[in-house]
Amino acid sequence: MASIRRTLSPYNDRSYPNGSSNPFSVQSPSQKLLSHGRTTFSPVRRFITGIFLQKHYSRKSNQFSWKKSLIRCFLFFFLGFLLGMAPFNNDFNELKQDDLRNRDFSFEMKPAVVNVEKNVGDIGFVEKPKENDLMVDAVELGVVERRDRNEIKRILDFLPRKQLIVVTPTYNRALQAYYLNRLGQVLRLVRPPVLWIVVEMNAASMETAEILRNMGIMYRHLVCMKNSTDVKDRGVHQRNTAIEHIERHRLDGIVYFADDDNIYSLELFESIREISRFGTWPVGMLAQSKNKAILEGPVCNGSQVIGWHTNEKSKRLRRFHVDMSGFAFNSTILWDPKRWHRPTSDPIRQLDTVKEGFQETTFIEQIVEDERQMEGIPPGCYRIMNWHLHIESRELLYPKGWMLQKNLHVVTPSN
Repeated sequence: MASIRRTLSPYNDRSYPNGSSNPFSVQSPSQKLLSHGRTTFSPVRRFITGIFLQKHYSRKSNQFSWKKSLIRCFLFFFLGFLLGMAPFNNDFNELKQDDLRNRDFSFEMKPAVVNVEKNVGDIGFVEKPKENDLMVDAVELGVVERRDRNEIKRILDFLPRKQLIVVTPTYNRALQAYYLNRLGQVLRLVRPPVLWIVVEMNAASMETAEILRNMGIMYRHLVCMKNSTDVKDRGVHQRNTAIEHIERHRLDGIVYFADDDNIYSLELFESIREISRFGTWPVGMLAQSKNKAILEGPVCNGSQVIGWHTNEKSKRLRRFHVDMSGFAFNSTILWDPKRWHRPTSDPIRQLDTVKEGFQETTFIEQIVEDERQMEGIPPGCYRIMNWHLHIESRELLYPKGWMLQKNLHVVTPSN
């Protein structure tokens, strides 16, 4: 067989036209990149170029470097993992199609379609929404009841209730604590706002103040400083003290004179909130002989006052036959005369110079001109909502102090 032997070139020592002894001394493009990388490339580009163009052989020996290959393999795997996790394609396509700077954002709430299922007895049916029902025209606050497919709409009433200003004159006597507690317990059941003005003569007693503090309602404890020796009717001056307080502080509400020894119903206090200017109603009371009950107050045709109930001949000359606990009025009449077109701006007060029993009619004449400016409560004036009972005896002994644990030996006679 023929054999071919490759002999060494006899031109080892020969020089080449390019002036180097290395036949492969012509610089390749990669070598040119490496030679110019230090001066022209940025640090990032030098790093990438060094990874791809670095030799796989160590400088010290011509052996293959496994350590550097593993590092490069791990680096490429990590870069590929990051590129795979980033959704570049979809985001770039959306950015190309719609520019975020020119995009209009709208927040729109569309009502969801709900199937309402109702059961009537043992038969069930489903109401499907109609096309027109999907449109929401307006939103209105209210309570809607559905009964037998008939919608009854009740709009909530957010109007505030009128304040009640209850004026009570009181004085030290045997049953004072009982009367104040009884009236206070009734006022606690009345829906607020309620202001209880309690007026005493000469000085405020600690016992009355304690009752008011423990009652749990809003109150004001006043003192009438009128000289008791010149007083003909104590209650007149005590009420005038409360009227002056309302006028000075411009309290807005319905004023009602409620004596502590009368009996009142809750319906009365709820009814007088509807008074515009002046309201009146019939009052049941015992006659002086205490053997029969009489009625005193208005005769009404609906809410219009057309007459008066009276049974006493001595009081027939009165203009208005009303008991002190049988009327109420708007407090703005006291301190805002222009609103009610009063002919004079003189202060409204109860008079102590008139005969007993005429304080009511002389006071009402300062508030209204005639029955046309009155309101009958309730409509028709057919119900008695409070009683004026003269059952307290003047011969009762007043025990020392309000607590009776130490005064059990005291005997109080009764008629």
